[in-house]
Amino acid sequence: QVQLQESGPGLVKPSQTLSLTCTVSGGSITRNEYYWSWIRQPPGKGLEWMGAIGYSGSTYYSPSLKSRTSISRDTSKNQFTLQLSSVTPEDTAVYYCARSNNVRSNWYVGIVQTKDFGSWGQGTQVTVSS
Repeated sequence: QVQLQESGPGLVKPSQTLSLTCTVSGGSITRNEYYWSWIRQPPGKGLEWMGAIGYSGSTYYSPSLKSRTSISRDTSKNQFTLQLSSVTPEDTAVYYCARSNNVRSNWYVGIVQTKDFGSWGQGTQVTVSS
């Protein structure tokens, strides 16, 4: 069974770049048919899809975050990484990585459901503060 684990700093200063890594075990991130996403949940708010990287390396981004977001992967380590630039306190959230069988069109308009993803990491809290 695939397992996902997020890692990265828990505290980031405003204007800096947030960088998180998702390590995948029990399945290859290059396996045909899977997509690997970053999702976040700010305090008191719903899930927000940030973007994804597909099995072929293609990337997909939320329109609202596209200018600040970059998702890449290291296939030798079976990891994929999120970078979010120019962070503000509004980027404080629990950040999750997750796996899905596709990239849904509703994600691009802010509609995200837990059931859209077959596997989730446990999440990591990131606070943006000076």
